[in-house]
Amino acid sequence: MVPRDYSGVLMHRLIDKLARLFALLGGVTLCALIVLVCVSVLGRSLNGILHSDLLQNLVPGVADAFLALGIGPLNGDFEIVEAGMAFAIFAFLPICQLRGAHASVDVFTSNLPDGVTQTLRLISEVVFAAALVLLAWYLALGGISKFRSGQTTFLLEFPVWWSYAASTFALAVAALVAVYVAVSRLIEVATGQPGPLIGDGADH
Repeated sequence: MVPRDYSGVLMHRLIDKLARLFALLGGVTLCALIVLVCVSVLGRSLNGILHSDLLQNLVPGVADAFLALGIGPLNGDFEIVEAGMAFAIFAFLPICQLRGAHASVDVFTSNLPDGVTQTLRLISEVVFAAALVLLAWYLALGGISKFRSGQTTFLLEFPVWWSYAASTFALAVAALVAVYVAVSRLIEVATGQPGPLIGDGADH
């Protein structure tokens, strides 16, 4: 029989590792998108310079040779950014929720008793968890609809449901973490004992 406190710590470690993993995936995705945008903007700028009257008059052969290499904006760059940003945003939500890093305005609650503050925090966590679960559910339904319709993007023509699936997976993890946080807050309020959660929000 595993002691309750040990099982709670183990669960928190697992949730923490899962949130860290998705934060890492979100960071890698975001960095890749930044590189992609920079390369695309650089290619677009170089393409404009190579097409300029100055280079076409001075060294038309050299300019045309570089243009023949395909120098220009990356095809479908905005489609990739659109899909990747959705995943990155949802991938950062688990660690943000677990650490209580959401922005909060405590002008009216900072002077309230601790019991009232904990209750209000619990209510907000429950509402947030419910919202994430609902969003994940409807996003999954949207992905299923895109899969059945066979819709693809305009330029790259990759199935739209791919981005829906990736975003749904990340949002489902965020919903799982949010439910865990809500349950942990409920236990804290019910027992009056602090739990393993850290952070009460980024105050503004």
